[in-house]
Amino acid sequence: MINFSEILWKPQSTPRVRSSTPVPQAAEIAEELTELRQLPTEEVRILPESRIVVATNPRSPGADRFRLLRTRLRELKEVVTLQKLLITSPLPQDGKSTVILNLATVLAEHGKRSVLVLEADLYKPSLAQRLGLEVRHGLAECLEGGVDPMTALRRLEPLGWYLLPAGSARGNPTELLQSESVASVMRRLSPHFDWILIDTPPVAPLADAISLLRYVDAAMLVVRADQTPQEAVKHALETIGQKHVLGVIFNAAEGLNQSYSAYYSHYGKE
Repeated sequence: MINFSEILWKPQSTPRVRSSTPVPQAAEIAEELTELRQLPTEEVRILPESRIVVATNPRSPGADRFRLLRTRLRELKEVVTLQKLLITSPLPQDGKSTVILNLATVLAEHGKRSVLVLEADLYKPSLAQRLGLEVRHGLAECLEGGVDPMTALRRLEPLGWYLLPAGSARGNPTELLQSESVASVMRRLSPHFDWILIDTPPVAPLADAISLLRYVDAAMLVVRADQTPQEAVKHALETIGQKHVLGVIFNAAEGLNQSYSAYYSHYGKE
């Protein structure tokens, strides 16, 4: 079971003004929804090792914290432009991919909201493997070969969200993510989704997360409690720029989970 813990929330000091882009007409929205619904569905077998706690243990403290995070994101979405979230970490093994899998699942609300996970970790992609999916073309092929990203999407059930996997890069992944092709991919995908979560490599030692900042509304940093060095957290915040960081998520903080367990134990006796 994942030990998920406290969210240190830091809204942007200067909230972004909502875009003046014209609101899509009803016919356009219907066309976008139809295009998504025409995608074939892939059944995902959710195993304990996938660590999607909101699906395997929805009454757990970890699942509750993800639902709290969803609530706070919804609140912010009402007042600022908030659709595309970049999720990264200072170092490997901080748990960012686990956070993305759980956050996407709670945001999708069993398919009531259109949610996309874009796997932009082209060096060490892991999401498809954790979900038991066979490797197929994905973001790398879209950037290198001009593949329509809509044809590379995978609609996952019962999770209720969509995945654009990393694919297999032939060239240098960092150069791919710095190319202008990224803008084309984002323009193609953005009108179809309420939320887009972008999984990037850790801030150290790669610059991939920084390259993608211009395409997102905000970034979130996942830190493993009592493990990620303070120096690494400070470096990540400075590298990303604190004005871009919407919040810091502490993963695996034992103290909070112990207090939850004590509460539920006491509640069960009443």
